[in-house]
Amino acid sequence: MLEVRGVAAFYGAIQALHGVDLDVAQGEIVTLIGANGAGKSTLLMTVCGNPRARVGTIKLDGEDITHLPTHEIVRRGVAQVPEGRRIFPRMSVFENLQMGAVITDPAHFKHDLDRVFAMFPRLAERREQRGGTLSGGEQQMLAIARAMMLEPKIILLDEPTEGLMPRMVSQIRQIIDVLREEGVAVLLVEQNVPLTLEASQRVYLIEKGEVRHHAPSAELRVDDAVIHQYMGV
Repeated sequence: MLEVRGVAAFYGAIQALHGVDLDVAQGEIVTLIGANGAGKSTLLMTVCGNPRARVGTIKLDGEDITHLPTHEIVRRGVAQVPEGRRIFPRMSVFENLQMGAVITDPAHFKHDLDRVFAMFPRLAERREQRGGTLSGGEQQMLAIARAMMLEPKIILLDEPTEGLMPRMVSQIRQIIDVLREEGVAVLLVEQNVPLTLEASQRVYLIEKGEVRHHAPSAELRVDDAVIHQYMGV
C-alpha cells in the first residue's frame, strides 16, 4: 500500500532523512523505533508532504504522491495523528469529529460517526464536551477518532501513549488492534518498545535519518540486542 523509496528530506540546509526505504501493506502495523531526533516524526510528516521529499518517491496504492499537496495526500487516504494530539481544544468532541470528516462524502458522515462512537464509547458520552477539558487519554482517543473520520487507508500514528497512564496505554493498544482488524494500515512511532513489538508485524530501526535495520517484530521480541544497540533500552 505505502511504498517509500530512497527518500531524502531537508529542513532548510539540514538533511533530516537519508535515502529511506519503507513499506506498509494493507492492514499491517509497522513500527518506527529510534532515539529522539532519529527522524521518525520527520518521516511521517514527509509522507504527508511537509517537509517535501527532495529525493526519492512515495507511493500509495501504486500512485506517486511525492509531490502532491498535503490536502490531496489526505484525500487519497493518508491520515496523521501527530505527536501531542493537536485537537481543537475549544471545539466540542462532535465538532472535532466534524473537522475530521471535512473532505469526505457528507452522505457517509452518520455511518462514520456511529463507527467511531462504537469504537470510542467514552467520546460518545462526552459528545458535547470541549476537547480541551478531556483527559490526556481521552484527547488521544479523539485525535485517533478524528483521523478515522477521514476514512483512511493508512494512519500515521505518532507517540500515541506518551504521558498516558498504564490503563489508557492498554486501551490505545486495543484500538490499534481494532484498526488492523478493519483493514486500516498503521505506521506507528512509539517509544514504548514492548508495546510496539507486541502490536506490530514489522519494525524499522532508524538512526540519524537512516534505516539501519528492518526485521519482523517477533524476531526482535526474541532477541532485542539490535534495539539495545540503537536505543540503549
